Amino acid sequence: MAGEEEVSERPGGRGLRLGLTILGLALAVAGGVVAYLALRGVALPESSLIGWASTAQPVAEVQFLGAGPRSRTLADFRGKVVLLNIWATWCAPCREEMPALDRLQQALGGPDFEVVALSIDSGGMDAVRRFYDEIGIRALAPYVDPSMRAGAALRIVGVPTTLLLDREGAERWRKTGPEKWDAPEIVEALRSHAGRR
Repeated sequence: MAGEEEVSERPGGRGLRLGLTILGLALAVAGGVVAYLALRGVALPESSLIGWASTAQPVAEVQFLGAGPRSRTLADFRGKVVLLNIWATWCAPCREEMPALDRLQQALGGPDFEVVALSIDSGGMDAVRRFYDEIGIRALAPYVDPSMRAGAALRIVGVPTTLLLDREGAERWRKTGPEKWDAPEIVEALRSHAGRR
């Protein structure tokens, strides 16, 4: 067609068309993910900050390993507001955000709030401990699910994924992708949520 030939003959015409096609595909994928999560009943954030959905979503009871000899579950953290971060040592964005999660735990960790960084590394606790030592993680307890079953049970579509759980262990907010967890506005939002009874 004459119109198509004119676009492709213009300098940058073909590149512009390719760029717009890629942008359209990316928006379609993002829309699909949002629709999938909405159909699954996952609470979407109210804003770009840490939201708190008015309707709590149940969370699967997953088992994982901690520093001690016994298996752990999310029920072990009931009574606290929990920021549950699903990550892996091989995930570059996970590696980048881990120091900020460590600083967040230093700032807010206690009887009302805890960051639970749950690795899905098949290398087990040794891989997590080596990583913690390598980058100087001190406040976060090491947790790992070497079976990698937690990801499916929690409906994780990518890592890192972070869930905010209320004191009863129900999901109130979720984010896929890295975040600056020690940014002042995020710390304040989480401090406010930790004060909820």
